[in-house]
Amino acid sequence: MLVKQILKSKTSDEIISVAPGDSVADAAKILSERRIGCVLVTADGGPPEGILSERDIVREIGRRGSECLEDRVERVMTAEPKTCGLDETADGLMQRMTDGRFRHMPVLDGGKLVGMVTIGDVVKARLSELAMEKEALQGMIMGH
Repeated sequence: MLVKQILKSKTSDEIISVAPGDSVADAAKILSERRIGCVLVTADGGPPEGILSERDIVREIGRRGSECLEDRVERVMTAEPKTCGLDETADGLMQRMTDGRFRHMPVLDGGKLVGMVTIGDVVKARLSELAMEKEALQGMIMGH
């Protein structure tokens, strides 16, 4: 399955982002209210400058304490996040995400931000693919 198919199967195509100058506390509030694990960091809705995840915030709180919540997002974010294109495969994404130990990947098309996929999206797509393959094989075995 391709990334473009995964994006089409998602219930929402909304891309949640914050500006590099926003406070970490404001970003954390968005994460909490939206019940999501990360936000993209972009000044103008263009290609992401970074990504800020719950993990980034917790790591910084553990290192410096709660005063980091008043920092600007750009100080805590993961800069230059790994991205993917619409024609990449679910298997390839799963491998890249596992190897890189991250769970969220912005999707670019011609340098323009078009979506976000999570490891959960990729696993769901792969499970769906496997179920279809199983049904096809069962059909062939049963002579249908």
